[in-house]
Amino acid sequence: MSLKSEKLDQLGMTASIACAIHCAALPFLIGTLPLLGLSFLADSWVEITMICLSLAIGVYSLSVSYPKHKKKIPLIVLIAGFVLIGAGHYLAEDLEAVLIPLGGFTIAAAHLINWRYSRNCSHTN
Repeated sequence: MSLKSEKLDQLGMTASIACAIHCAALPFLIGTLPLLGLSFLADSWVEITMICLSLAIGVYSLSVSYPKHKKKIPLIVLIAGFVLIGAGHYLAEDLEAVLIPLGGFTIAAAHLINWRYSRNCSHTN
């Protein structure tokens, strides 16, 4: 049984926003994480897991709903979000604290746009 596109977009928005908040707050909280027993949040595997989860949900969600609404804007916005994250990691490391959270919020925006198109589509199943 496959998840509805609406639920996937909600899950995708949640995962992307959580990723953005994690990346934005981590530089400020990194000194207190060990005191709270949360030092694992600073590990790269947490960030890679969040990025992979967002990518998998995003690709699946948009591929399920695209045949219904035929709009390319959600896909373009999703790609832009991952480009921002990639740029923050590999091209402009001095802007990492800005680009990566911005990428996460951009991915969440792609899900929101996709969700709105899916809801407004008159011939959805």
